[in-house]
Amino acid sequence: MGEFNEKATCGTVCLKYLLFTYNCCFWLAGLAVMAVGIWTLALKSDYISLLASGTYLATAYILVVAGAVVMVTGVLGCCATFKERRNLLRLYFILLLIIFLLEIIAGVLAYAYYQQLNTELKENLKDTMTKRYRQPGHEGVTNAVDQLQQEFHCCGSNNSQDWRDSEWIHSGESGGRVVPDSCCKTVVAGCGQRDHASNIYKVEGGCITKLETFIQEHLRVIGAVGVGIACVQVFGMVFTCCLYRSLKLEHY
Repeated sequence: MGEFNEKATCGTVCLKYLLFTYNCCFWLAGLAVMAVGIWTLALKSDYISLLASGTYLATAYILVVAGAVVMVTGVLGCCATFKERRNLLRLYFILLLIIFLLEIIAGVLAYAYYQQLNTELKENLKDTMTKRYRQPGHEGVTNAVDQLQQEFHCCGSNNSQDWRDSEWIHSGESGGRVVPDSCCKTVVAGCGQRDHASNIYKVEGGCITKLETFIQEHLRVIGAVGVGIACVQVFGMVFTCCLYRSLKLEHY
């Protein structure tokens, strides 16, 4: 009986240190997950206003929340491990399971949205650019379109001809422009009055494929981080169950 308890105690100590090491790495992983979510929201966040669906935004917020909970859970896991409190271990396991589900959801959403992104942009981007650009209450869209065209060297959704359908171009406020000034290779006031290829991004193509590539790259990162961290959490849940069982045996 004494030999059994000694083995159980030795196993418990090993599990404690193993789980503590895991929690240190887990805390850093939570920081990384939250950083990816914040990076997605902050970097090029204006482009979100060009998307009809809120899925891309939802995946980023899920990662931020999951990352924050992971960091808190990592600290809780360290406390539960060294205090050998089974009730804390139960709470720790439940939080791990919740985070696991959140990150799986984020990964699945990112993958699903990745598949439908091309269709969404084809159906909505041109209307968004031509009907909301320079319109009252749509300053976010205006800034996003100008930034998109300048950063990716493109003009219009499919090509520069899309701007012929623009409500702003047909209004008196356009000042005789045929495309926005942000289509110009060198932006100066009124440069959009001339749509020659030497002046605007006419032969470089539209913005739809370039925005799609940009969003898809971010979705790949979100999906990989969400699913990757979720897989790592499986080990944490296994270690927690083993330590909980070991402590339970010691108390008998």
